[in-house]
Amino acid sequence: MPVPLYQAKAEFFRMLGHPVRIRVLELLQDGPMPVRDLLTAIEVEPSALSQQLAVLRRSGIVASAREGSTVVYELASGDVAELMLAARRILTEMLAGQNELLAELRKAEVSAR
Repeated sequence: MPVPLYQAKAEFFRMLGHPVRIRVLELLQDGPMPVRDLLTAIEVEPSALSQQLAVLRRSGIVASAREGSTVVYELASGDVAELMLAARRILTEMLAGQNELLAELRKAEVSAR
């Protein structure tokens, strides 16, 4: 029996639900990066990064290639970069709305005094 689309989407977003995976995807938006550079930028244990890269690779979100003794990762498609940009826009709008609410609350607090 096929998985319903909504369930597949939920699993996709769950797969993205780790800060290291998100950071990797952000870094790879600028182009392919060797693992050593990812380690420097993210500052996690090599085993932790390796585990998260494996999740992204199995899901097909990133691709890897060996160049000599170096493994280089890249986004598997430009759609992933677009998704990351869309997420940034959505968060920006959400936070702007929260700032407006905070300003209203502070204004109400001052006038209540």
